[in-house]
Amino acid sequence: MTAPEMLKTEEAISFVKDTFSRELSSQLHLVKVSSPIAVLDGTGINDDLNGIERPVGFPIKALDERRAVVVHSLAKWKRVRLQELGIEAGRGLLTDMRALRPDEDYSPIHSIYVDQWDWEKHISAEQRTPEFLHATVERIYEALRTTEARIAETYPEITPVLPAKITFMHAEDLLRQYPTLTPKEREHEVVKQYGAVFLVGIGGELSHGEAHDGRAPDYDDWSTETADGYRGLNGDILLWHPILQTSFEVSSMGIRVDKHALVRQLALRGCEDRQELSFHSRLLKDELPQSIGGGIGQSRVCMFMLRKGHIGEVQVSIWPEAVRAELAGAGVGLL
Repeated sequence: MTAPEMLKTEEAISFVKDTFSRELSSQLHLVKVSSPIAVLDGTGINDDLNGIERPVGFPIKALDERRAVVVHSLAKWKRVRLQELGIEAGRGLLTDMRALRPDEDYSPIHSIYVDQWDWEKHISAEQRTPEFLHATVERIYEALRTTEARIAETYPEITPVLPAKITFMHAEDLLRQYPTLTPKEREHEVVKQYGAVFLVGIGGELSHGEAHDGRAPDYDDWSTETADGYRGLNGDILLWHPILQTSFEVSSMGIRVDKHALVRQLALRGCEDRQELSFHSRLLKDELPQSIGGGIGQSRVCMFMLRKGHIGEVQVSIWPEAVRAELAGAGVGLL
Protein backbone atom coordinates (compact mmCIF):
# COMPACT_ATOMS: atom_id res chain seq x y z
CA MET A 1 0.00 0.00 0.00
CA THR A 2 1.49 3.35 -1.03
CA ALA A 3 1.57 6.36 1.28
CA PRO A 4 -1.30 8.12 -0.60
CA GLU A 5 -3.37 4.93 -0.45
CA MET A 6 -2.73 4.58 3.28
CA LEU A 7 -3.73 8.18 3.89
CA LYS A 8 -6.92 7.76 1.86
CA THR A 9 -7.75 4.62 3.86
CA GLU A 10 -7.13 6.42 7.16
CA GLU A 11 -9.46 9.25 6.09
CA ALA A 12 -12.14 6.72 5.13
CA ILE A 13 -11.76 4.90 8.46
CA SER A 14 -12.32 8.18 10.32
CA PHE A 15 -15.39 8.90 8.20
CA VAL A 16 -16.89 5.47 8.96
CA LYS A 17 -16.24 5.74 12.69
CA ASP A 18 -17.53 9.30 13.00
CA THR A 19 -20.65 8.54 10.97
CA PHE A 20 -21.60 5.30 12.67
CA SER A 21 -20.96 6.48 16.24
CA ARG A 22 -23.12 9.54 15.59
CA GLU A 23 -25.94 7.45 14.08
CA LEU A 24 -25.76 4.85 16.86
CA SER A 25 -25.91 7.53 19.56
CA SER A 26 -28.94 9.07 17.89
CA GLN A 27 -30.79 5.77 17.46
CA LEU A 28 -30.24 4.52 21.02
CA HIS A 29 -30.07 7.86 22.89
CA LEU A 30 -26.49 7.40 24.08
CA VAL A 31 -24.02 9.88 25.55
CA LYS A 32 -20.28 9.52 24.88
CA VAL A 33 -18.18 8.82 28.02
CA SER A 34 -14.59 8.04 28.91
CA SER A 35 -13.54 4.49 29.79
CA PRO A 36 -10.57 2.60 31.28
CA ILE A 37 -8.02 0.50 29.44
CA ALA A 38 -7.33 -1.50 32.63
CA VAL A 39 -9.20 -2.44 35.81
CA LEU A 40 -8.14 -3.91 39.14
CA ASP A 41 -8.04 -7.69 39.21
CA GLY A 42 -10.33 -9.58 41.57
CA THR A 43 -13.29 -7.22 41.32
CA GLY A 44 -15.28 -9.23 38.75
CA ILE A 45 -15.41 -6.22 36.44
CA ASN A 46 -13.35 -7.57 33.55
CA ASP A 47 -15.09 -9.55 30.83
CA ASP A 48 -14.23 -13.25 31.08
CA LEU A 49 -15.18 -13.90 27.41
CA ASN A 50 -15.23 -17.70 27.12
CA GLY A 51 -13.44 -18.16 30.46
CA ILE A 52 -10.11 -19.37 29.06
CA GLU A 53 -8.51 -16.25 27.60
CA ARG A 54 -5.65 -14.77 29.64
CA PRO A 55 -5.81 -11.05 30.33
CA VAL A 56 -2.67 -8.91 30.12
CA GLY A 57 -1.78 -8.02 33.71
CA PHE A 58 0.67 -5.86 35.61
CA PRO A 59 1.39 -4.77 39.21
CA ILE A 60 0.82 -1.15 40.30
CA LYS A 61 3.65 0.24 42.41
CA ALA A 62 1.55 2.98 44.04
CA LEU A 63 -1.08 0.43 45.12
CA ASP A 64 1.34 -1.89 46.96
CA GLU A 65 1.84 -4.00 43.83
CA ARG A 66 -1.86 -4.75 43.51
CA ARG A 67 -2.49 -6.37 40.14
CA ALA A 68 -4.43 -4.73 37.32
CA VAL A 69 -5.54 -6.31 34.05
CA VAL A 70 -6.06 -4.82 30.61
CA VAL A 71 -9.75 -5.11 29.77
CA HIS A 72 -11.10 -7.78 27.43
CA SER A 73 -14.21 -5.65 27.02
CA LEU A 74 -16.27 -3.36 29.22
CA ALA A 75 -19.43 -5.48 29.44
CA LYS A 76 -19.75 -5.22 33.22
CA TRP A 77 -17.94 -1.92 33.78
CA LYS A 78 -20.56 -0.12 31.68
CA ARG A 79 -23.41 -1.29 33.88
CA VAL A 80 -21.67 0.02 36.98
CA ARG A 81 -21.02 3.29 35.14
CA LEU A 82 -24.72 3.69 34.32
CA GLN A 83 -25.42 3.68 38.05
CA GLU A 84 -22.49 5.96 38.93
CA LEU A 85 -23.51 8.57 36.34
CA GLY A 86 -27.19 8.41 37.28
CA ILE A 87 -28.29 7.77 33.70
CA GLU A 88 -32.06 7.40 33.66
CA ALA A 89 -34.07 4.67 31.94
CA GLY A 90 -34.33 5.20 28.20
CA ARG A 91 -30.81 6.61 27.87
CA GLY A 92 -27.38 5.05 27.83
CA LEU A 93 -23.66 5.49 27.34
CA LEU A 94 -21.22 4.89 24.51
CA THR A 95 -17.46 4.57 24.76
CA ASP A 96 -14.46 3.72 22.60
CA MET A 97 -13.08 0.51 24.06
CA ARG A 98 -9.49 -0.55 23.43
CA ALA A 99 -8.39 -4.01 24.53
CA LEU A 100 -5.65 -6.60 24.18
CA ARG A 101 -6.45 -10.28 23.73
CA PRO A 102 -3.08 -12.06 23.39
CA ASP A 103 -4.70 -15.51 23.16
CA GLU A 104 -6.59 -14.54 20.00
CA ASP A 105 -5.67 -16.63 16.96
CA TYR A 106 -4.58 -14.59 13.96
CA SER A 107 -6.92 -14.60 10.98
CA PRO A 108 -8.19 -12.13 8.36
CA ILE A 109 -10.78 -10.97 10.92
CA HIS A 110 -8.86 -11.39 14.21
CA SER A 111 -5.84 -9.68 15.74
CA ILE A 112 -4.65 -9.29 19.32
CA TYR A 113 -5.79 -5.65 19.31
CA VAL A 114 -9.50 -5.06 19.79
CA ASP A 115 -11.32 -1.79 19.20
CA GLN A 116 -15.05 -1.56 19.57
CA TRP A 117 -17.92 0.71 20.43
CA ASP A 118 -19.06 -0.46 23.84
CA TRP A 119 -22.56 0.74 24.71
CA GLU A 120 -25.01 0.20 27.54
CA LYS A 121 -28.56 1.46 28.00
CA HIS A 122 -30.66 1.68 31.16
CA ILE A 123 -33.98 -0.15 30.74
CA SER A 124 -36.94 -1.08 32.93
CA ALA A 125 -37.58 -4.59 34.22
CA GLU A 126 -40.65 -4.74 31.93
CA GLN A 127 -38.40 -4.24 28.88
CA ARG A 128 -36.52 -7.48 29.47
CA THR A 129 -38.35 -9.10 26.55
CA PRO A 130 -37.54 -10.50 23.09
CA GLU A 131 -39.64 -7.72 21.56
CA PHE A 132 -37.51 -5.00 23.14
CA LEU A 133 -34.32 -6.83 22.15
CA HIS A 134 -35.50 -7.03 18.53
CA ALA A 135 -36.50 -3.35 18.46
CA THR A 136 -33.05 -2.37 19.72
CA VAL A 137 -31.33 -4.55 17.12
CA GLU A 138 -33.41 -2.89 14.40
CA ARG A 139 -32.24 0.54 15.55
CA ILE A 140 -28.60 -0.55 15.44
CA TYR A 141 -29.15 -2.04 12.01
CA GLU A 142 -30.66 1.23 10.80
CA ALA A 143 -27.50 3.00 11.97
CA LEU A 144 -25.45 0.51 9.92
CA ARG A 145 -27.61 1.04 6.81
CA THR A 146 -27.43 4.82 7.12
CA THR A 147 -23.65 4.63 7.49
CA GLU A 148 -23.36 2.42 4.41
CA ALA A 149 -25.49 4.85 2.39
CA ARG A 150 -23.31 7.80 3.40
CA ILE A 151 -20.14 5.87 2.62
CA ALA A 152 -21.52 5.15 -0.85
CA GLU A 153 -22.28 8.85 -1.37
CA THR A 154 -18.73 9.80 -0.41
CA TYR A 155 -16.94 6.89 -2.10
CA PRO A 156 -18.88 6.04 -5.30
CA GLU A 157 -16.85 2.87 -5.87
CA ILE A 158 -18.74 1.31 -2.93
CA THR A 159 -22.21 -0.03 -3.69
CA PRO A 160 -24.67 -0.57 -0.79
CA VAL A 161 -25.44 -4.25 -0.18
CA LEU A 162 -27.29 -4.35 3.16
CA PRO A 163 -30.91 -5.55 2.81
CA ALA A 164 -33.74 -3.30 3.95
CA LYS A 165 -34.48 -5.50 6.98
CA ILE A 166 -32.46 -7.69 9.30
CA THR A 167 -33.73 -11.27 9.79
CA PHE A 168 -34.16 -12.72 13.30
CA MET A 169 -33.45 -16.40 13.93
CA HIS A 170 -32.87 -18.41 17.10
CA ALA A 171 -29.78 -20.62 17.30
CA GLU A 172 -32.09 -23.60 18.01
CA ASP A 173 -33.95 -23.10 14.73
CA LEU A 174 -30.64 -22.81 12.91
CA LEU A 175 -29.49 -26.09 14.45
CA ARG A 176 -32.70 -27.83 13.32
CA GLN A 177 -32.30 -26.43 9.83
CA TYR A 178 -28.65 -27.50 9.48
CA PRO A 179 -28.12 -30.35 12.00
CA THR A 180 -24.99 -31.74 10.35
CA LEU A 181 -23.12 -28.44 10.06
CA THR A 182 -20.81 -26.72 12.54
CA PRO A 183 -22.00 -23.47 14.16
CA LYS A 184 -19.90 -21.33 11.80
CA GLU A 185 -21.12 -23.31 8.80
CA ARG A 186 -24.71 -22.74 9.93
CA GLU A 187 -24.08 -19.02 10.20
CA HIS A 188 -22.54 -18.99 6.72
CA GLU A 189 -25.59 -20.62 5.17
CA VAL A 190 -28.24 -18.46 6.83
CA VAL A 191 -26.43 -15.14 6.35
CA LYS A 192 -25.68 -15.99 2.72
CA GLN A 193 -29.44 -16.41 2.26
CA TYR A 194 -30.62 -13.28 4.07
CA GLY A 195 -27.68 -10.85 3.97
CA ALA A 196 -28.14 -9.68 7.56
CA VAL A 197 -29.18 -11.85 10.52
CA PHE A 198 -29.54 -11.41 14.27
CA LEU A 199 -28.86 -14.84 15.74
CA VAL A 200 -30.62 -15.16 19.10
CA GLY A 201 -29.64 -17.33 22.06
CA ILE A 202 -25.84 -17.42 22.12
CA GLY A 203 -24.33 -19.14 25.16
CA GLY A 204 -27.12 -21.42 26.32
CA GLU A 205 -27.25 -25.15 25.72
CA LEU A 206 -29.25 -26.16 22.65
CA SER A 207 -31.23 -29.36 22.10
CA HIS A 208 -28.13 -31.35 21.09
CA GLY A 209 -26.43 -30.54 24.41
CA GLU A 210 -24.01 -27.86 23.20
CA ALA A 211 -24.06 -24.06 22.97
CA HIS A 212 -23.89 -22.36 19.59
CA ASP A 213 -20.99 -20.28 20.93
CA GLY A 214 -19.51 -19.28 24.26
CA ARG A 215 -20.72 -16.47 26.52
CA ALA A 216 -19.67 -15.54 30.03
CA PRO A 217 -22.38 -16.24 32.66
CA ASP A 218 -22.49 -12.79 34.22
CA TYR A 219 -23.45 -10.21 31.62
CA ASP A 220 -25.71 -11.41 28.74
CA ASP A 221 -28.90 -13.26 29.70
CA TRP A 222 -28.77 -16.47 27.65
CA SER A 223 -30.89 -18.64 29.96
CA THR A 224 -34.24 -16.89 30.52
CA GLU A 225 -37.10 -18.79 28.91
CA THR A 226 -39.08 -16.69 26.47
CA ALA A 227 -42.74 -16.94 25.48
CA ASP A 228 -41.98 -19.05 22.42
CA GLY A 229 -40.34 -21.75 24.52
CA TYR A 230 -36.80 -20.84 23.59
CA ARG A 231 -34.13 -19.43 25.88
CA GLY A 232 -32.01 -16.33 25.66
CA LEU A 233 -32.31 -12.56 25.43
CA ASN A 234 -29.07 -11.97 23.55
CA GLY A 235 -27.40 -12.62 20.23
CA ASP A 236 -25.02 -11.61 17.44
CA ILE A 237 -25.45 -9.30 14.46
CA LEU A 238 -24.12 -11.10 11.38
CA LEU A 239 -23.65 -9.57 7.92
CA TRP A 240 -22.69 -11.10 4.59
CA HIS A 241 -19.25 -9.72 3.70
CA PRO A 242 -19.13 -9.11 -0.08
CA ILE A 243 -15.34 -9.47 -0.34
CA LEU A 244 -14.77 -12.41 2.02
CA GLN A 245 -18.00 -14.06 0.82
CA THR A 246 -18.84 -15.33 4.26
CA SER A 247 -20.83 -14.56 7.40
CA PHE A 248 -19.26 -11.68 9.28
CA GLU A 249 -20.00 -10.90 12.94
CA VAL A 250 -20.01 -7.18 13.77
CA SER A 251 -21.70 -7.19 17.17
CA SER A 252 -22.35 -9.28 20.25
CA MET A 253 -25.10 -7.88 22.47
CA GLY A 254 -28.05 -8.60 24.68
CA ILE A 255 -30.28 -7.80 27.60
CA ARG A 256 -28.14 -8.20 30.69
CA VAL A 257 -28.72 -10.63 33.53
CA ASP A 258 -30.97 -9.69 36.41
CA LYS A 259 -30.20 -11.24 39.78
CA HIS A 260 -32.25 -14.36 39.03
CA ALA A 261 -30.52 -15.02 35.71
CA LEU A 262 -27.13 -14.33 37.29
CA VAL A 263 -27.63 -16.95 40.01
CA ARG A 264 -28.93 -19.45 37.44
CA GLN A 265 -26.10 -18.93 34.97
CA LEU A 266 -23.36 -18.99 37.59
CA ALA A 267 -24.74 -22.33 38.78
CA LEU A 268 -24.90 -23.69 35.22
CA ARG A 269 -21.22 -22.82 34.76
CA GLY A 270 -20.17 -24.00 38.22
CA CYS A 271 -18.81 -20.64 39.32
CA GLU A 272 -21.14 -19.66 42.16
CA ASP A 273 -18.12 -18.31 44.06
CA ARG A 274 -18.26 -15.20 41.85
CA GLN A 275 -21.31 -14.05 43.81
CA GLU A 276 -18.88 -12.69 46.42
CA LEU A 277 -17.13 -10.38 43.94
CA SER A 278 -17.92 -6.67 44.01
CA PHE A 279 -19.85 -6.48 40.73
CA HIS A 280 -21.88 -9.60 41.37
CA SER A 281 -22.77 -8.79 44.97
CA ARG A 282 -23.97 -5.32 43.95
CA LEU A 283 -26.18 -6.84 41.25
CA LEU A 284 -27.61 -9.37 43.69
CA LYS A 285 -28.46 -6.51 46.08
CA ASP A 286 -30.36 -4.65 43.31
CA GLU A 287 -27.80 -1.84 43.38
CA LEU A 288 -27.26 -1.83 39.60
CA PRO A 289 -29.78 -0.83 36.89
CA GLN A 290 -31.40 -3.25 34.47
CA SER A 291 -29.72 -2.76 31.11
CA ILE A 292 -29.16 -3.84 27.55
CA GLY A 293 -25.79 -3.45 25.89
CA GLY A 294 -23.12 -4.81 23.65
CA GLY A 295 -19.96 -4.30 21.69
CA ILE A 296 -19.74 -3.37 18.01
CA GLY A 297 -16.37 -3.95 16.40
CA GLN A 298 -14.93 -0.74 15.02
CA SER A 299 -12.43 -2.47 12.76
CA ARG A 300 -15.08 -5.00 11.75
CA VAL A 301 -17.50 -2.24 10.72
CA CYS A 302 -14.70 -0.47 8.82
CA MET A 303 -13.79 -3.72 7.05
CA PHE A 304 -17.37 -4.17 5.96
CA MET A 305 -18.09 -0.58 4.96
CA LEU A 306 -14.82 -0.11 3.05
CA ARG A 307 -14.92 -3.60 1.53
CA LYS A 308 -11.60 -4.73 3.01
CA GLY A 309 -10.67 -8.40 3.19
CA HIS A 310 -8.23 -8.24 6.11
CA ILE A 311 -8.54 -6.53 9.48
CA GLY A 312 -4.94 -5.33 9.23
CA GLU A 313 -6.06 -3.03 6.41
CA VAL A 314 -8.12 -0.95 8.86
CA GLN A 315 -6.18 -1.16 12.14
CA VAL A 316 -2.57 -1.09 13.35
CA SER A 317 -1.64 -4.27 15.21
CA ILE A 318 1.22 -6.75 15.62
CA TRP A 319 1.54 -9.33 12.86
CA PRO A 320 3.97 -12.22 12.23
CA GLU A 321 6.44 -11.42 9.46
CA ALA A 322 5.20 -14.46 7.55
CA VAL A 323 1.69 -12.98 7.48
CA ARG A 324 2.98 -9.61 6.33
CA ALA A 325 5.00 -11.24 3.55
CA GLU A 326 2.10 -13.42 2.43
CA LEU A 327 -0.31 -10.49 2.27
CA ALA A 328 2.23 -8.26 0.52
CA GLY A 329 2.64 -10.96 -2.11
CA ALA A 330 -1.12 -10.90 -2.62
CA GLY A 331 -1.14 -7.12 -2.95
CA VAL A 332 -2.71 -6.52 0.48
CA GLY A 333 -1.06 -3.76 2.49
CA LEU A 334 -1.34 -3.62 6.28
CA LEU A 335 -1.53 -0.29 8.10
